[in-house]
Amino acid sequence: MWSDTLPEKLQGICDAEEYKKTQLYHKDNNRLSFWSSSFNLLIILVMIIAGGFAFVDNIARAITIHPVLISLVFFGIIGFASDIINIPFSIYDTFTIEKKYGFNTMTVRTFITDHIKSWLIALLIGVPVLGLITWFYYKTGNNFWWYAWGLITVFSVFINLFYSELIVPLFNKQMPLPEGSLRTMIESFSEKTGFKLRNIYIIDGSKRSTKANAYFSGFGPKKRIVLYDTLQKQLSEEEIVAVLAHEIGHYKKKHVLLNLLFSVLTTGVMLFLLSLVVNNPSFSMALGSQTASFHLGLIVFGILYSPLSLVIGLLTNYISRKNEFAADKFVVDNFKPELLAEGLKKLSVKNLSNMMPHPAYVFFHYSHPPLLQRLEKLERH
Repeated sequence: MWSDTLPEKLQGICDAEEYKKTQLYHKDNNRLSFWSSSFNLLIILVMIIAGGFAFVDNIARAITIHPVLISLVFFGIIGFASDIINIPFSIYDTFTIEKKYGFNTMTVRTFITDHIKSWLIALLIGVPVLGLITWFYYKTGNNFWWYAWGLITVFSVFINLFYSELIVPLFNKQMPLPEGSLRTMIESFSEKTGFKLRNIYIIDGSKRSTKANAYFSGFGPKKRIVLYDTLQKQLSEEEIVAVLAHEIGHYKKKHVLLNLLFSVLTTGVMLFLLSLVVNNPSFSMALGSQTASFHLGLIVFGILYSPLSLVIGLLTNYISRKNEFAADKFVVDNFKPELLAEGLKKLSVKNLSNMMPHPAYVFFHYSHPPLLQRLEKLERH
């Protein structure tokens, strides 16, 4: 909620100048998000009304006659065009807004290479997965969703296990956290809470932004904690341990596993619903094509599925906010909540987080509770 003066609740957390800067930052981001979303919606409407999807379908059919390859070419053109269309918004966000508020450290070269690497990942991973799902459809008909569900489940587990080892190194350098007081404190806390961990890494997040972060990934022997190098510059060692204690809390309370299971379940529901309608010729006709096809049916289904996707997103955000409170409670029970509170304050101010968002906006968009709610619960415990 916007205010010209520093709200009483934020006194002692940030000063009036920092609060004003936070509001301006979010106004700039909201303005960009509005224009970006509006432009993309306009493109989709034009594609539907003017028969753009059917036109791309005809291009794909002119290149190949194999149904699986037609789908791959179709989505390749759509995906590449979509990325190109959105690059100007990304450039403005990175080199104008983020730079204006002192966050961006990314060079033009890094920006370009990041996009090229993303395209390569899409080719190496996205194409085989999409190709197999399409092949399942043409081989098994409406039963394809079982095979597609199994494939996506295996892929999701694989990514959760090896994301930090295979994907992250393409974009960032990860180095084991050196021996020293910070590593000793982290390992001591891990052992105290029965969380066996030796994989503690530091990542060069400062290569792209001054914003600080930390995250947990993997399962079993593949689990690891990753610290952004910017985190070390902004928090004390004890505050860093408190932040990591929160991440360990997610694992100890099985949030990582439950989130994966929930994702797998919702994917299964989506694929089942897709199997009920994707074979409907009217889907392809709605996009201006006289030839029924899996990829055109998938486009229409994606549009029709949006309301249900919104509901699932609201549920996911609600569960995520509850999990954040539960992970904070883990810190209360096992470490020093005042250190987590201090760390959250510093990160919110440094990252220009919206510390007083409207409750309705939180309900629809926030996967994490607002700062003041977290501080209130930490103090109450």
